[in-house]
Amino acid sequence: MSIKVCHITTVHPAFDNRIFYRECVSLAKADYEVHLLIANQEEKAGLKEGVHLHNINLSKARIPRFLFSKKSVLKAALKIEASIYHFHDPELLPVGKRLKQLGKKVIYDSHEDVPRQILHKSYIPRFIRPIVSKIYEHMENKTVRQLDAVVSPTPHIQNRFSKINSKSVAICNFPKKVLKKTDWNRRKNELCYIGSLTKVRGILEMIEALQMVDSRLNLAGHWWEEDYKIQVAQSPGWKKVNALGYLNKAEVEQVLCQSKIGLVTLHPIESYQVAYAVKMFEYMANGIPMIASNFPLWKSIVEENNCGICVDPLDPKAIAKAINYLLQNEEEAKKMGKNGQKAFLEKYNWNSEKEKLIALYQSLNPNKQNNT
Repeated sequence: MSIKVCHITTVHPAFDNRIFYRECVSLAKADYEVHLLIANQEEKAGLKEGVHLHNINLSKARIPRFLFSKKSVLKAALKIEASIYHFHDPELLPVGKRLKQLGKKVIYDSHEDVPRQILHKSYIPRFIRPIVSKIYEHMENKTVRQLDAVVSPTPHIQNRFSKINSKSVAICNFPKKVLKKTDWNRRKNELCYIGSLTKVRGILEMIEALQMVDSRLNLAGHWWEEDYKIQVAQSPGWKKVNALGYLNKAEVEQVLCQSKIGLVTLHPIESYQVAYAVKMFEYMANGIPMIASNFPLWKSIVEENNCGICVDPLDPKAIAKAINYLLQNEEEAKKMGKNGQKAFLEKYNWNSEKEKLIALYQSLNPNKQNNT
């Protein structure tokens, strides 16, 4: 009989790459009965790729959802009657704690170094961010100590949690596969960035760099701050932007297949400098060179594998110079793309991470056999 497990998120989309496609689908293929509890999604309940979806309605506003949704989420989670619960959002820490008190096996998936992230949250007044960060970190640590395991996307975050929970595991967000092979000559003379559209993701600097290059930028994702969106759209470089909005998985693949350069020039805040950017490995997987922030961790990956150029992410001229170099040296760009794909196939793919995930679940269920 399959072990029933339940993943929970009230923040991420139903088909989030890490939660749904990597973790849930991998567990379903390993013969677990996998349920995914989501909130406020258009996707209806049902079975998708072996995963049972459950959709509940909560407040869409951040603060009301944070303050008043816990009972609804807990009730819906308990109704599933899973043996293992795996939650993905910081606001669900109280739910995870209560599930543990009720005798369930509970895993916390910390997608980010949240205490450090809080220091850069624009919706929190600057002068109280350090206080909020310390309060949150104390609460998070206190809860994590009581849980059965904590999963993190980078070794840095894992090391932080390993000091308070011995079953701390790094499961990196490496892509699952290479997309269909695309002839380099069929790619357009375009750049791409797909992800959250915020100030610290360096969107304005990318747009300003466009003024100095002969190329267009495929820009896809969700704008989190309307004021910032307006500011960016006023830049002269905006006329070279293909504003694509939020894309589904197939549409993302299409953009990656048609672009020649991937941008990942995030600002040098602490939580980014010690984290892996999923986009880096998606570019590598799909054979396109990248222009990345010159963080030591990122430089070690890019330069070791000769798969792109690292620049100061706060300098639009440096970004433009790197773009022009790759556009004007197509054979070098093509070679970098191949180097990145080779490194992905050898080191940075989901297969090894999947095995760590399944091993963790087996450790919480000693009688569970590996059927992969």
